[in-house]
Amino acid sequence: MSEEQATRFERGTDGPKVIMVGVDGSDTSLRAAAYAGGLARRQNALLAVVYVQPVMAAGAALGAPVGEVTDEIAEGLIAEIKDATERVKDIFSVRWEFHTFRGDPYNSLVTAADELKADAVIVGASEQAGHRIVGSVAVRLVKAGRWPVTVVP
Repeated sequence: MSEEQATRFERGTDGPKVIMVGVDGSDTSLRAAAYAGGLARRQNALLAVVYVQPVMAAGAALGAPVGEVTDEIAEGLIAEIKDATERVKDIFSVRWEFHTFRGDPYNSLVTAADELKADAVIVGASEQAGHRIVGSVAVRLVKAGRWPVTVVP
């Protein structure tokens, strides 16, 4: 590498363009969203907020309105995000989009990251004890090795 190449710096061209965060309404996912929002603001990146609506065939078979419940969760998350961005809009400016996917969390987050061309994926740590044995979505995303993944406790 020449000395000229080593000293050249391109302002504004480095860093992520899309930071994706998976949210499900849990405390850890909301902390992950706050962390990802800060990263997106500092990097001037788009924050892609992704909610995965679970498909529960057993619940539907029992007559539970699963689709309606997950739609309500998505609407609640959108309202919460809009409220949070409205409170800080004079201080911080973050470009963001909300996306919903249906399916299991791991495969849906992988699909979302690919479709959105995410440069980084942020998720909250699992709050379920069984994931220490089976493996959480976060661990599976890290093991996929396709994007930098940050797991927020």
